[in-house]
Amino acid sequence: MGSISGSVTSGATAAALVRTLPRVDAQGLEARAADLSTRSVKKDSKARAIDLAIGMVDLTTLEGADTPGKVRSLCAKAANPGHGAPRTAAVCVYPSMVAVAAEALSGTGVNIASVATAFPSGQAPLPVKLDDTRAAVAAGATEIDMVINRGAFLSGDLETVYDEITAVKEACGDARLKVILETGELATYDNVNRASWLAMHAGADFIKTSTGKVSPAATLPVTLLMMQAVRDFRAETGVQIGVKPAGGIRNTKDAIKYLVTVNEVLGDDWLSSEWFRFGASSLLNDLLMQRQKLSSGRYSGPNYVTVD
Repeated sequence: MGSISGSVTSGATAAALVRTLPRVDAQGLEARAADLSTRSVKKDSKARAIDLAIGMVDLTTLEGADTPGKVRSLCAKAANPGHGAPRTAAVCVYPSMVAVAAEALSGTGVNIASVATAFPSGQAPLPVKLDDTRAAVAAGATEIDMVINRGAFLSGDLETVYDEITAVKEACGDARLKVILETGELATYDNVNRASWLAMHAGADFIKTSTGKVSPAATLPVTLLMMQAVRDFRAETGVQIGVKPAGGIRNTKDAIKYLVTVNEVLGDDWLSSEWFRFGASSLLNDLLMQRQKLSSGRYSGPNYVTVD
């Protein structure tokens, strides 16, 4: 889809580079995504893919009605999904619930992710966003999922978007930063491509499709485009960036389509939870049911998994 190169030392430099990106071939992108979605995965490979997907899930609850009890229950499920399944990559919660999650997940190896920066709208002054981030990290978050300033981006103020990402990255300290583009609001593939490159140059450890609060959320063509961006970014800079599709991925069939795309576009270097994640609240249940069906020949149904 084209790439950019050059030394990026400021928002103005990054913005200038991003504006030179070639247009995205929408028809070619969608045709490639459609082709990848038809690939068949056989029984043994499917079993491995299911376990790989489980280990890539950021098990998420981001509701106004979240309680400490609900978060503890989710953490228990993330650390031990049951029936020999691997633990999930992370639990993702609001900053106010990070301390609860950190206590519940202590010693499990499951990461504590927190949305921040006035999620999901991002409509807050930068000092508030930075305080939000620092509070989550201080409470125990090992990963921060921030939202970009879509209003600034869509107004053409790419410098402000860049500067906010770099400031949040600094506020993260040792925590990894996932930058949410909210691709459903960016509307065009060209905007998604520009936002991906801008976020990577600003210091993102991951680029993430969506908050899950806007439709459309993750789609395979958009995620494919972001995968191509991180591939080209590493080729030019030597820096590897992760990808996280989030929102709307609810069943095993869809998750496997994404894993096939990772394998075909990015290869083994990205086929781990270190570099690829699913942001999901309901995907894990379907993965567990399909896993049980493969191992026992019986399909237990949704009544045999917890309701999150």
